[in-house]
Amino acid sequence: MGILVANLPAFGLPESSYFSPLAWGGTAPADIAAWFATFVLVEGKMRGLFALLFGASTLLIVERADAAGLSGAAVHYRRMGVLFVIGCLHLYGLWRGDILAHYALCGAIAFLFVGLPVRWLVAVAVLFAVWDAMQGFGLWAVVQDAQTHPGSGSRGLLAGFARGFGVPPAAEIARELAAYRGSYGDVLAYRWQEAPSPVQLLLFLGPETLATMLLGMAGLKSGFLTGTWPRARYARWAAVTLGLSLPVYIAAAIHTARSGFALADVVLGAMTLAAPLRNIAVVGYAALGVLLLRPGGWLTLRVSAAGLAAFTNYLGTTLVMTTIFYGYGLGLFGQWSRAQLYLLVPFAWMAMLAWSRPWLARHRYGPMEWLWRSLARWRVEPLRTG
Repeated sequence: MGILVANLPAFGLPESSYFSPLAWGGTAPADIAAWFATFVLVEGKMRGLFALLFGASTLLIVERADAAGLSGAAVHYRRMGVLFVIGCLHLYGLWRGDILAHYALCGAIAFLFVGLPVRWLVAVAVLFAVWDAMQGFGLWAVVQDAQTHPGSGSRGLLAGFARGFGVPPAAEIARELAAYRGSYGDVLAYRWQEAPSPVQLLLFLGPETLATMLLGMAGLKSGFLTGTWPRARYARWAAVTLGLSLPVYIAAAIHTARSGFALADVVLGAMTLAAPLRNIAVVGYAALGVLLLRPGGWLTLRVSAAGLAAFTNYLGTTLVMTTIFYGYGLGLFGQWSRAQLYLLVPFAWMAMLAWSRPWLARHRYGPMEWLWRSLARWRVEPLRTG
């Protein structure tokens, strides 16, 4: 549900506007407020929660397979292979923002650490997080150097950064708008040329994702993610982690906005400062989530069901949002402001909460969960309960 909030600008606006409101989507107070709120509360943190739970589920599935006398490694790598194929179909066939193929590659690497005790999982996660932070600092340093020492090489470098974090040339924006407002063939051709490959994403996001997946494994082994800690301990962890991270995010957002979304400051806030804080905030969100859950409560049961069908809800969101925004659907790509995009959130959330629990009352898995399981096990798994 949180991933949808994070991904809406990538569904409805040109790519460069994800980090910079100057690129597209409006700079009215409501639009800047929407950017500010999502930067501080959502960006990177929902992806982090997704990776945290992915790491925990990886460990859970491997342990269950081993306990059943199967090869945990074989089960895991078949699952990752199928997920990679589905992710590539999603990436190139439906939406440029796919994360599934990336998770499959990271999951293949994360398996190497499943046998580590909690303290070593945390230690390796910290090493990956430090690597991620160094990458973030390096990006900012490169932009600073290119701006300080202008030349033919630096102009090309800055143009590349502007495509991701700033304001690209108007012709590039116009080309993207025309493609996504065109036919399915137009969208497919543009995405084939412009979408990052899973290998590129692994090199860029891999350290961050692996750090969070390993923290998820540690969270499962330690009991953190299963709700077995005392509530006061969860409250302390939430207070400390969110108290450390969110004020820095707020300060970075204020600085970025006051700079007029200057390229170097966008990179500084979105990549350099965010990198060392992201997983701290993710752990805080997880602790807060455990505190807020009420076993047996109406909302908890509905959210839990949406989570059990997360694969289906994730891909279903893509189908709905691309139909709304792309030319082969309603063709609204780039026509809504940033603030207007979030009007879709309550309707999408209500749909997820409405269908997931009734479906799972009659079926063992969500539709895509069933397909993934069946393909990975090379047999048709039973779907209906009873």
